[in-house]
Amino acid sequence: MRIGRRPPRRISVVVPVFDVEAYLDECLDSLLASTYPDVEVVVVDDGSTDGSGAIADERAARDARVRVVHTTNRGLGAARNEGLRHTTGELVTFADSDDVVPPTAHAVLQRQLTGSGCDFVTGSIAWWRPDAEDPRQVLVQPPWMRRLHRTRAALVLEQEPEILGDVFAWNKLFTRAFWDGAGLSWLEGHRYEDQPTTTRAFLRARRFGIVPDVVYHWRIRSDGTSITQQRGSLADLEDRWLTKRLTASSVADHGSPKVSKVFRDKVLPGDLHRYFVQIPTADDAWYALLEAGVQELFAGRSLVHSGLPPVHRLTGWLVEQGRRADAAHVMTYLAGLAPGERVPRVDDPRGWRIDVPGLDAATVDVAALRLHDHET
Repeated sequence: MRIGRRPPRRISVVVPVFDVEAYLDECLDSLLASTYPDVEVVVVDDGSTDGSGAIADERAARDARVRVVHTTNRGLGAARNEGLRHTTGELVTFADSDDVVPPTAHAVLQRQLTGSGCDFVTGSIAWWRPDAEDPRQVLVQPPWMRRLHRTRAALVLEQEPEILGDVFAWNKLFTRAFWDGAGLSWLEGHRYEDQPTTTRAFLRARRFGIVPDVVYHWRIRSDGTSITQQRGSLADLEDRWLTKRLTASSVADHGSPKVSKVFRDKVLPGDLHRYFVQIPTADDAWYALLEAGVQELFAGRSLVHSGLPPVHRLTGWLVEQGRRADAAHVMTYLAGLAPGERVPRVDDPRGWRIDVPGLDAATVDVAALRLHDHET
């Protein structure tokens, strides 16, 4: 008696939707063009006030692979959690409704997941600027994501702890058994809900897979309306500190000195430079919150040891020391440099360091000015 091949495991894609009528069709088109043979798309209309819900309903009426759930507005994390309750696949992934997924992405991720016996697999991403005048800027793979996904592998976290910097929800494919068994869910009611959950996934996986392929195109909106483009608001910074605290707590509980050190130096500070640029124009309440968070989270190990760029390490040290005016000066100076222009370098008896005009280097810890070997 001939035994037939097992049918492919269904991949369920959860798509949270809120007021994205300009982008939703393009997102759904990309998901339904997947080369993987069994894809289910669960759209969660999170109380949209535009035509997004109707667009989703119309697509579901035409394509049985699409299901739509309508809810009151509760935010991105809650919408993803709700969508998971309506999926039927053995494998689950996520997509944001203004982005697109390359057609082979699901097949690439599933192949690595099945072949390696991992609990989940993660791939690289590209920033997507569809309106860019320079065709070379339409799709750009961030160098740090290329580095984290430089090979095809199955790993445990201690082998590659810097992978904790891959904090995104939507470039990963999970087995539903692992997701449920690890007790994973998305943080609700706050921005940056990805990081605490993806961190727990890496910490709890027996093994996770990596592929070098770009499996997701992340739209960078030119109108500045996306969540990640609102860093100057107090609410945004409060949510950022919350997610960092939650993530740091999970890593500490994991109990691996190697993972903890890499996390503290290379992952936890990873996006702070995007906040430091706000310092010159920040109001008092925002800056006070920034300073308090930096002093709290990096009290045991200064940002001078971090993987931030040199000028941002210096700025982090100035914030740690409560030197707001100097931090604002450094960031203002940096903003005034021409594209490709570097902060001046000085070779003194203690080694190469940066030299910001207008900042008295004698008042700064040399560790905050020193350049690493690859930065000279």
